[in-house]
Amino acid sequence: MDNEHIIELVKNTLVAAGSTFKQDKKDAYKKAIDKETNEQAKWVLETILENAEAAQKNQSPLCDDSGIPHLVLEVGPNAAVTGNMLEAIKTGVKEGLRKLPGRPMGIMGNDSERIDQSGGLNPDSAGVEAAPILIRQTSEDVVRLHILMFGGGPAIRAKTYRVFHKHNTQVVLDEIVKWSIEATAQLGCTPCTLAVGVGRSHYEASSMMLQALVDGTYDRQSDMEQEITKRVNEANIGPLGLHGDTTVLATFMKVGPQRASGVRVVCVRPCCCFEPRIATVDLV
Repeated sequence: MDNEHIIELVKNTLVAAGSTFKQDKKDAYKKAIDKETNEQAKWVLETILENAEAAQKNQSPLCDDSGIPHLVLEVGPNAAVTGNMLEAIKTGVKEGLRKLPGRPMGIMGNDSERIDQSGGLNPDSAGVEAAPILIRQTSEDVVRLHILMFGGGPAIRAKTYRVFHKHNTQVVLDEIVKWSIEATAQLGCTPCTLAVGVGRSHYEASSMMLQALVDGTYDRQSDMEQEITKRVNEANIGPLGLHGDTTVLATFMKVGPQRASGVRVVCVRPCCCFEPRIATVDLV
């Protein structure tokens, strides 16, 4: 596949990620609406779903915070990724941000100026650079790109920290539930999809969290995922904090390799009502 074709595919995939709910997420909202007993909460859920339908129809951003692109690249056993392909992906992301359009959020300047924002705002939507690409293997002979758009609110309320597991999985789950209740109560834009990664280091836990969002589905939940969702919903925070039955739509959890240690490093991201904003495309 030539680079121009890759650029076009990536551009359109980013727009889809920023403007579209997957069908299983729509179904999850419909199920939550049917079950919700709080009328204010039900109205919020209905409004979010209506917003998503309008955004998909118009190919416009689901939220004013259009997000920072995060990329997961899957590479099959007989597939190859070249530097030219990575450059084409980078260009496609830029063109997608301009087409969506993404909100200009990129800060210019040197390291210090970017930290304190004295370098000024880049007026170009493409000035919002993508996070470093995460590459993983797949058994299929493809090069498959997943694009996720991460908003600022969930990043503010997210947490990556160590948990002393005490040789008991329940201890870790209790801590995840505690963090999640605190985060969803402060987030505002609920209902959430909780993204959880468990690893041996902060990097690995964060990468597991990102992969959990790629692999997770609303219609298939593990026992641990169901327990986390149920217990956080029992906190009665509800959509937009208005109380009700639906603080969390689902939990996506991925557990990576673990070391013989008393510590597990856990990453919890309380994805907002619009996340995960994700779309996928095969480049090869």
